[in-house]
Amino acid sequence: LCAAVLLKDTKLMDVKLGQLGSWLAMRDYTPGGIAGAFRRGYNRYYNKYINVKKGGLGGVSMVLAGYVVISYIWSYSHISKSKLCVWL
Repeated sequence: LCAAVLLKDTKLMDVKLGQLGSWLAMRDYTPGGIAGAFRRGYNRYYNKYINVKKGGLGGVSMVLAGYVVISYIWSYSHISKSKLCVWL
C-alpha cells in the first residue's frame, strides 16, 4: 500500500517534466518563502559539508570557488573593457 506523495512535497529532482509547471505554481514566492528556501539550503549545505565529525576542505573550498566565480562575473565587464593588455 503506497501512500501518495503530494506534488507540493515532491523534490525538484523527482518531478516529472509534465508536472513541472504545476509544481512551480505551488511554490511560495513571498519574501518569507524565498528566505525560508535560502535558509533550508544553507542548513542543508552546513550540515552536509561543515558540521561533520571528520571534516575536510571540501565544504570550505566550494564556498571559496563560488566566491571566485561570482567575483569574476561581477567584474567581467570591467575586465573585458580594459585596454591594458600585455602579451609576452
